[in-house]
Amino acid sequence: MTVRDFIGIGLGPFNLGLAALTAPLDLDGLFLERKPDVDWHPGMLIEGTTMQVPFMADLVTLADPTSTYSFLNYLKDTGRIYPFYIRESFFQLRAEFQDYLRWAARRMANLEFEREVTAVAWEDGAYAVTSEGPGGTRTDRAKRLVLGTGTPPWVPPACRELESETVCHASSYLENRDKLKGCRSITVVGSGQSAAEIYRDLLGGIEEGGYELNWVTRSPRFFPLEYTKLTLEMTSPEYVDYFHALPAAKRDELNQAHKGLYKGINAELINDIFDVLYEKQFTMGSVPTRLFTNCTVEKAAGCGSVRLGVRQHEQDRSFELVTEGLVLATGYSYRVPAFLDQVRDRLRFDATGRLEPRRDYSVDKAGEGEVFVQNAELATHGFTAPDLGMAAHRNSWIIRSMTGREVYPIEQRIGFQEFGAPTP
Repeated sequence: MTVRDFIGIGLGPFNLGLAALTAPLDLDGLFLERKPDVDWHPGMLIEGTTMQVPFMADLVTLADPTSTYSFLNYLKDTGRIYPFYIRESFFQLRAEFQDYLRWAARRMANLEFEREVTAVAWEDGAYAVTSEGPGGTRTDRAKRLVLGTGTPPWVPPACRELESETVCHASSYLENRDKLKGCRSITVVGSGQSAAEIYRDLLGGIEEGGYELNWVTRSPRFFPLEYTKLTLEMTSPEYVDYFHALPAAKRDELNQAHKGLYKGINAELINDIFDVLYEKQFTMGSVPTRLFTNCTVEKAAGCGSVRLGVRQHEQDRSFELVTEGLVLATGYSYRVPAFLDQVRDRLRFDATGRLEPRRDYSVDKAGEGEVFVQNAELATHGFTAPDLGMAAHRNSWIIRSMTGREVYPIEQRIGFQEFGAPTP
């Protein structure tokens, strides 16, 4: 009976990065993914959109700049390194990033797609991972697990019972875009980058489409993503150390305050939206669009047309908004996968029922480095959890825990500022 060193469940950028960094090591790892290929936010690969982090935040570079799985090597291999150089932008196209991920995946032999994990059990001192896929049911065993199943779309409670072909989450926007554009009215609900990109995309076709376009956001204004250099120092090892050591209540409070650090909108996009509105106002006379801030959707009902009950916070007044198309750019929220039900007693949970990772991203009760998480540690490690730029750092920690040695140098301090009071 083969017992591997580890099994990675899920193949988004974080576990794919782990696969790339462990590829040259003496580790027997297997990665299982339920989809037929790497599929990174396919509903948001809108033409012309770019990443919000520089290309160095790829699968490997910040841990191992010499790796053959780097984005620059992808460009060289595909004959596009000089055009990228001449373009003079650190921010690659989003569709290009997706292609890069698939390019890297094709070069690894221990990735298995169309294998959906259905159960995990603890048997004879190892984790038994049962999956369904081509060839039927199979069970693989490993000493450790790395959970990289991603964060499912979050839908506001008021909208969970809606049944309409023209209501969708932002995660499936592109596949529903044509249906939406056939509506007489479309409403985008959300505060962040995805909401802004979808609104901008629909705004561009508002004349030809002949629809009314609304944007509803809970935020008091259209917040720009904070992207100054001293703020970026918060995506650092020492800030994660500082944040992780704080009491849970303080960490929750900070996570609410930090939304502008990772959920804001690119300032360039905000300005572009205004410029398009200005141009269309000149050419159309009146633009059939409305932007509502300080507003929360509290009720939603209807089939063909959806009636939204909206409350304006500062005035404490409610109003109704009727729309045929509805896009919920309302983000994502981590849920503990059901396949872990049989091993929940082996995992650490906090008082609210959330997984409680240690500083090294392990969540097994025994503290033996048996189970690790990728992007499930927002409550304990802060806003760096979903940040692509910190993925290589996290994977370096996980690899150190699995091997017992620091394979990739782990920076302890990179910032000029200090986040806590000086230690005597």
